[in-house]
Amino acid sequence: MSVRVQQAAFDLGAETEAFANAQADMGAVVTFTGIVRDLPGVGLDRMVIEHYPGMTEKALEKIEQDARDRWSLGDVLIIHRYGALAPNERIMMVATASKHRKDAFESAEFLMDYLKSRAPFWKKEFTGASADWVAAKDEDEAALTRW
Repeated sequence: MSVRVQQAAFDLGAETEAFANAQADMGAVVTFTGIVRDLPGVGLDRMVIEHYPGMTEKALEKIEQDARDRWSLGDVLIIHRYGALAPNERIMMVATASKHRKDAFESAEFLMDYLKSRAPFWKKEFTGASADWVAAKDEDEAALTRW
């Protein structure tokens, strides 16, 4: 189990390899990486992600435990960045390991849905003309309700 909330960039290849190599008795490893998406036609200068240290980690640890309670998992890795990020920078990574692919895929999707809609992070998008807080989208909330 590992939850990391950090400002520094992470090496996707190294994180994925280390996670997968530690799963000798697992049959499936699923990873997802979220990146900062540019705003077409507007141009995103940067996205600033804020959080409350301590509270955020605790919330992510709880949702990880919820995933473990629902699916048969070996290990879980959640990395989420905060601070100023430019388009194409990695925001987060989720990795799950299980003996069977269904549990690995479903648990990863569950964690991603939670991170997108309920995790205690606040995002603000800065363009040349404005700075706007990002609200949760209805479809993200709907995705979470299926769990």
